[in-house]
Amino acid sequence: MKAIFHKSAKHKCLYTLFAIVISVFILNTANADNLLEKGIKTFFGAGENGSREEATAGEIKEAFKQALRIGSENVVEQLGQEDGFNEDPAVHIPLPEKLDVVKSVLAKTGLSFLTDNLELKLNRAAEKATPEAKKLFLQAIKNMSFEDVMKIYEGPKDSATKYFKSRMSGPLAEEMRPIIKNSLSQVGAVQTYNRMMDEYDSIPLVPEAKANLTDYVTKKGMEGIFYYMAEEEAAIRENPAKQTTELLKRVFGTK
Repeated sequence: MKAIFHKSAKHKCLYTLFAIVISVFILNTANADNLLEKGIKTFFGAGENGSREEATAGEIKEAFKQALRIGSENVVEQLGQEDGFNEDPAVHIPLPEKLDVVKSVLAKTGLSFLTDNLELKLNRAAEKATPEAKKLFLQAIKNMSFEDVMKIYEGPKDSATKYFKSRMSGPLAEEMRPIIKNSLSQVGAVQTYNRMMDEYDSIPLVPEAKANLTDYVTKKGMEGIFYYMAEEEAAIRENPAKQTTELLKRVFGTK
C-alpha cells in the first residue's frame, strides 16, 4: 500500500490541482477564480518572482488559440496555393487505388495523359478547397475545455492536432465534401474522369472500375491539412523562432 501513495513531487502537485479544481466546482465560492489560479501556478511551478513559468489557465488556453490560429493560417497559405498539394510529396494526392487498373490499361493504349490529367486536377481541387477549412478550425478552438487544454499542454508535440482530428474529422468532412465536389467540377476533374472512363469502358473485356472522387479527395485533403497542422504545432512548441508572440514564448518556452 505504501508504494501506491509514494508519488513524485509533480504528481503531488497534480493531485493538489485536481483537488482544487473539484473544490472550486463544489464550493462555488466568490474566491473560486483565485483558488484555481493558485492551483495552476502551483502545478506549473511558478514562483513569487513572476518567472516565465507562471502561466494561468486562461493564458495557456489563449496560447493554444494563438498557436492554432497561426498554424491554420500557415497551413492554408501553404496548401491553398497552386501546387500546394500537387508538388509536395508528403501530401500529393495520387489516383485512387480503385483506378489503378484504368491507369494500367490506358497506359498501354497511349492514353496515360488522361489519368495524369485527372491526378493533377484532384490536387487542384484540394488546393482550391483548403482555405475553407480555416474557419472550421477557428470555430472548434472556441470549444476547448480546461481539461482539454491541460491534456494538450502536457501531451506530446502533436497532441493539439490529435485533439482536433478526433473532434473535427466528422464535421470537417461534412463541411468540405460539398466544397470539394464543387471544386472538382470547377477545375474540370469531373469532365476528365468521365472522358477517361469512356475510353476505358470502350476497351473490350476490361474489369469494371469506378471511384467516388468527392469522398476520396475530401479524405486526402483532410489528411494533408492535419499533417501540416501537426508540423506547425511541433514547430511552435519547440522552435523559439516560431513563438512569435510574448504569450507563446511564456507558455511554450518553458516546457
